Amino acid sequence: MQSPALVVLDLAGTTIEDHDVVARCLVEAVKSAGVAIGLSDANAVMGLPKPAAIAQILAKQEGTPVPPVDSERIVRATAVFQHAILRHYGSPGAVVPVAGVEEALDSLRERGAKIAIDTGFSAVIADAILDRLGWIAEGLVDLRVASDEVRRGRPAPDLVFEAMRRAGVGDVHAVAKVGDTPADLGEGANAGCRWNIGVTYGTHARAALSRHPHTALIDDVRDLPSALGIVRHRGRALPASARPRRTLNRL
Repeated sequence: MQSPALVVLDLAGTTIEDHDVVARCLVEAVKSAGVAIGLSDANAVMGLPKPAAIAQILAKQEGTPVPPVDSERIVRATAVFQHAILRHYGSPGAVVPVAGVEEALDSLRERGAKIAIDTGFSAVIADAILDRLGWIAEGLVDLRVASDEVRRGRPAPDLVFEAMRRAGVGDVHAVAKVGDTPADLGEGANAGCRWNIGVTYGTHARAALSRHPHTALIDDVRDLPSALGIVRHRGRALPASARPRRTLNRL
């Protein structure tokens, strides 16, 4: 079975723990625009570029057309979100890799796959997180693409295509997309990725993700290599419990 040349993974909820942090920051941002919402309202737009997410929430709550993302109200609310999320990720112990993610990425790299992080965050937020993790500096991750670096965010395929361009991978059938939201799965499907994998331990459970295009759903990131046909032991996938563990960064 062909192994992927490039694996594109989401950030919060997929490769780092979330625990509704992003949703709470969205609630705070929307409140600054004069609208009160709950966590479920925020989770409904998870994975989208944050200006677009805020605009969609306001339109739904107020029963109005979706405002332009460059309108003053959205720009101000997005600034509130960015301040809140950077404040969180700047606090001690706030950036925590999902258990097993580093060993999973090691397994992918051992088979020659390039690793990209793509995200609905802006580049400023993504870099703040990845700098604390040290993944790019250590060579565990090759590159990252943020939502404000492409024309269209999820579920459009632009993030995947930009990751391919930067990685030097020309065939989308050699690309895997991995994420925890319907927007991630939409992105992978719209790009035409050969592997389009949802993780059920993030913001959306298996029942929610199963309604969207996917090639596999996994409950543990340590099962990602076997879902991609990479980790093998005597012709069978090596169970997560038997795989070597990488020491996680302590932040």
